[in-house]
Amino acid sequence: MLVPCPWCGEREEGEFKYGGAAGIAYPALPEAASDTEWARYLFHRPNPKGPFKERWYHSAGCRRWFTVTRDTVTHRINP
Repeated sequence: MLVPCPWCGEREEGEFKYGGAAGIAYPALPEAASDTEWARYLFHRPNPKGPFKERWYHSAGCRRWFTVTRDTVTHRINP
């Protein structure tokens, strides 16, 4: 799969680290978060069929994080 880095262009997937779902907010007051809230933050992630916003890290290139929309059925990525 080719991943389109906004800074380096399209590169092979092996150059990247998958960062999971985009838009998952870190608890505002982590010291006050309950075990249930931590479990929800750490382990409960969406798993849709179709377009899905994801975070990717270009570990073998520019070392930057970015967000793309990938179709989970076709794996087509739209920057």
